[in-house]
Amino acid sequence: MAGTVAGHAEQVGEVGVDWLGNDIIVDAVEDPGVSGVTCHVAYFERGVIDRLQKGNWFEDPSNSSIACRQTGPVVIGDIELDEGGEEIFKQRRSIVWKKLVIKRIYDKKNDTLIYLSHSRQVQGGSAKMSLSTVPLYGQDVTWTKGRP
Repeated sequence: MAGTVAGHAEQVGEVGVDWLGNDIIVDAVEDPGVSGVTCHVAYFERGVIDRLQKGNWFEDPSNSSIACRQTGPVVIGDIELDEGGEEIFKQRRSIVWKKLVIKRIYDKKNDTLIYLSHSRQVQGGSAKMSLSTVPLYGQDVTWTKGRP
């Protein structure tokens, strides 16, 4: 069974959306278990003026969007293959209660990697999510532990 590995994100874009200092941030996240796949995640980040004006100082919205693509030769390591998938990235969106999470799920029947971006909360979970897929069919893919 593969262990959970927290991937690294690199900010590649920032778009201002209003005069309150609110921004849309775009991060590139490489899958630590699958080289050659990069996900781009966009999320909303509240500015200082918005935080002062509306309160709720320590929390950002749960909204996120994800798009994942093959960005090099695909080499798949020791990844989790069950339906629950594997968490490849998480980022705190409030001081204690909320995290932005990316999970990878392998769809064996369709030979596809599925990437799900969602918010994890202690209570009152959010239904806001985004999904992206990377089809492996017909691609030159190397499985380091053997093809499942």
